[in-house]
Amino acid sequence: MKKILILFVCTLILNACHVGRFVVYNFADHRDHKKFPKRTIKAPENTFFFERTTAPIKPTEFPEEAGTFEQHLINNKSLGLTIIRNDSILYEWYDDRFDTSSIMTTFSMAKSFVSLLVGIAIEEGNIKSVDEPITAYIPELEDPEFQKIKIEHLLNMQSGIHFSESYFNPFGTIAKFYYGKHLLWYIKKLKIDKAPGQGFDYKSLDTQLLGLIIERSTGKKLAHYFEEKLWQPLDMQYDASWSIDSRSGDTEKAFCCLNARILDFAKIGKLMLQKGTWNGEQIVPKDWIELCFKSKSYPSYSYQWWILDTDQNEIMAQGILGQYLYINPAKNIVIVRMGKKWGKSINWWSFFSDLSAPL
Repeated sequence: MKKILILFVCTLILNACHVGRFVVYNFADHRDHKKFPKRTIKAPENTFFFERTTAPIKPTEFPEEAGTFEQHLINNKSLGLTIIRNDSILYEWYDDRFDTSSIMTTFSMAKSFVSLLVGIAIEEGNIKSVDEPITAYIPELEDPEFQKIKIEHLLNMQSGIHFSESYFNPFGTIAKFYYGKHLLWYIKKLKIDKAPGQGFDYKSLDTQLLGLIIERSTGKKLAHYFEEKLWQPLDMQYDASWSIDSRSGDTEKAFCCLNARILDFAKIGKLMLQKGTWNGEQIVPKDWIELCFKSKSYPSYSYQWWILDTDQNEIMAQGILGQYLYINPAKNIVIVRMGKKWGKSINWWSFFSDLSAPL
């Protein structure tokens, strides 16, 4: 009887408000793809497979006191890691509870993929240019100051819109966007913090607005547009999904929550290495890919991608628990790492560079 009562109370809390769901779920974790409703992204009939080398590498670039390389990954809360060069899997490892078919959620890695969809939508003429004001697609932002914010400001995290990215405050704006059931309600209540273009200020809100612009300019749900323009053209092996706010809200959480497998994520890395081409077809405009590799106004960020400050022009998509899609054009290397936490004894940015250096 006591267990039934607890379950009943938890159900009431979950349905009441985003604060209740924050309390029950506590903090984002790698199982969140199971907690929220989602929209399915169908894989195509044809599949591209990376080759598996007969003599895979054994990475050695890690602290000697950490023990084996695999133990180093485990100690730093990793769930899976793969290293791919020239379309060949040089190294692949998964925690005992996971394998190549295990679903992983991207968290903020998804932001970088939303950027690619913006580039495609512009190429197709659905969006006129990055210089358009966001109010052309989001007219419910009625304050005239919103008209000064351009799509490019969102791409570079320079919108100037008030938004707190604090993940520990159940009453904060990111908690509302992550756990809330009606994202469009919150968007109507947005306020201006400062003029756009006044410097980098990381906000998941900016990506959520980009997702809304994609949906309204194309007339398609974000997940469906992603399926049509990226997931199926890249010959993905498995179906994926994109978490939504609720069945009634029916809006993708564009700033996070694309759920798929590691080797399928790696294909997006391959697309970036190939300057947006796949099987001889230009999937994403080449000039858009080049903008993602070139920081315009902040040393390590451009068009929703993180840029490593090295001569090799490495870039990454990055998620809150240490989800990474690392791309190294000079070495033609893609690394995907998924984790349940960041890990305490590692700097993943330099770690990936160190792994790539001797290859």
